[in-house]
Amino acid sequence: VSTQSTWDFVTLQEMSRGSSAGYDRHITIFSPEGRLYQVEYAIKAVKEGGLTVIGVKGADCVVVVSHKKVPDKLLDPTSVSHLFRITDNIGCVCSGLLADARSMATRARYEAANWKYQNGVDIPVEYLSKRMANLAQVFTQHAFMRALGVVSLFAGIDEEKGPQLYRTDPAGHFVGYKACAAGSKEQEANNILEKKVKSNPSMSFQQAIETAVIALQTTVGSDLKPSDLEIGVVTTSNPKFTILTEAEIDAHLTAISDRD
Repeated sequence: VSTQSTWDFVTLQEMSRGSSAGYDRHITIFSPEGRLYQVEYAIKAVKEGGLTVIGVKGADCVVVVSHKKVPDKLLDPTSVSHLFRITDNIGCVCSGLLADARSMATRARYEAANWKYQNGVDIPVEYLSKRMANLAQVFTQHAFMRALGVVSLFAGIDEEKGPQLYRTDPAGHFVGYKACAAGSKEQEANNILEKKVKSNPSMSFQQAIETAVIALQTTVGSDLKPSDLEIGVVTTSNPKFTILTEAEIDAHLTAISDRD
């Protein structure tokens, strides 16, 4: 029996088991249950990354918060970030594989620059999110590609629609949110955010920051220091995407602890 015939027999045997064996070899193969295992693995990679990110949309602002983890004491903490400025007015926070996140951010900047070159105006947050989701979906159609192991939250102020918060994932979904989370403990964070948004659907800037920080602290299970947080904000009064300094984060943490 030839080696190829033996290999084909083994592969057919694995596929007949009814598990993921064999069907997760290529991203383009559906299992008998109609699942694409490689896409599911990419989403699982985000949740296994150990990082939680949160986005909250207020009445006149959008706030994105990330739990900052520096994996090695020898690293320069300023070189580790999950917040990315895509354009002057659009920012995103990513959970998952940092290398994939940087690649995604670079492509998003290219798409934004190309839109402005062709149309003469800044790209809307919704269209940028849709474009990045479309690209992520294309990665699930070709065997020579790999789905990016990253979930991104895009934040910005739309000239017509106001504050916008969108979430994209490795499968190619993109959805607008009032508040959402991504990463290792996203379900716990989403449960907290759901209650907060239900009780106060139109949050002020300060309330949005407090909601995001409290949700992250509750999810992580400990009080966070300014060096443990990254916060990016956009407001209608200042639509530029701004990353807060440690001193500004400390002021917000002090306000939260004083209120408690």
